Amino acid sequence: MAYSERPMGVPNTEIHMDSPDPKPDTATEALAGQGMEALKDITFGSLAGIAGKYIEYPFDTVKVRLQSQPEHLPLKYTGPLDCFKKSWAKDGVMGLYRGISAPLVGAAVENASLFFSYRLCQEILRKNVLGPDTPVPYSGLLLCGAVSGAFTSMLLTPIELVKCKMQVPVETSSGQVRRLGPLGVMASVYRHQGIAGFWHGQMGTLIRETGGSAAWFGGYEGMSLFFRGLREKSGSSKSKDDPLPIHQQMACGAMAGMSYNFLFYPADTIKSRMQTEDVTRLSGVKRTFGSVGKLIYQQSGLKGLYRGCGITVARSAPSSAFIFTIYETLKQQFA
Repeated sequence: MAYSERPMGVPNTEIHMDSPDPKPDTATEALAGQGMEALKDITFGSLAGIAGKYIEYPFDTVKVRLQSQPEHLPLKYTGPLDCFKKSWAKDGVMGLYRGISAPLVGAAVENASLFFSYRLCQEILRKNVLGPDTPVPYSGLLLCGAVSGAFTSMLLTPIELVKCKMQVPVETSSGQVRRLGPLGVMASVYRHQGIAGFWHGQMGTLIRETGGSAAWFGGYEGMSLFFRGLREKSGSSKSKDDPLPIHQQMACGAMAGMSYNFLFYPADTIKSRMQTEDVTRLSGVKRTFGSVGKLIYQQSGLKGLYRGCGITVARSAPSSAFIFTIYETLKQQFA
């Protein structure tokens, strides 16, 4: 009650102020909700990435061995099938899965980081640009994918460097194969190149992940929009926000994986060549992303930059299909 509204002639009347109704601490609840969503992104993304890595890893080993063939001719492998046969004959199935420990960690880190930062970028766009209830347009989703990839590349480069070096054991001048475990590879890199050596090839990872993640999420979201459009045209009773059937989710994931790997494959080739070089021969030598790319192009042309691309695109379809489907299923089950 305002002072001017006090009853006249009643000097001892107490002023009564209506207190607001108690409300929950919305800021705290929102923060807790954000933390839970982040935990879900990290957990579900990690599980999906690990499952996808087990599917694709033998094909990735073949890809890296094709990419990292020495600069002199003749080539050690004539193609993916030849590489697969020779690798199987020499080391068996364990040889194709050699060094998977680092990639499993990498897959968990990569997918957790991608899904988490992708959702976070969308929330930042809604809060600061679009409005809290405005859907993010397709161009905005591409931007969010690129930003999430750039962030993830910083975490991924050291893990991929260890993986690549384990997938392509170094042959000494006497013809013996020098095989190191993850700790041995890390010790060798640190001894010869220091901490910075773990980010050798970062430019290639940055280009691949920035452009590739935009294509990855863009391919998935684009195919999802296509299927939802078909559903609306068919007169389905389901709303546009209802989840897609499993087979359509897998098709969207397959498109995402193929887009990611094909469009920026040359950057990955250059990165693999840089990361599989023998660090004992690199002391004091600075081989840049541009110089390695120029060397590969001079040696083999555009074909050399896309060496191993076919098998990579082929294995990425089922891998990404499972990654997105597992992630979306877990999100639906634990929403």
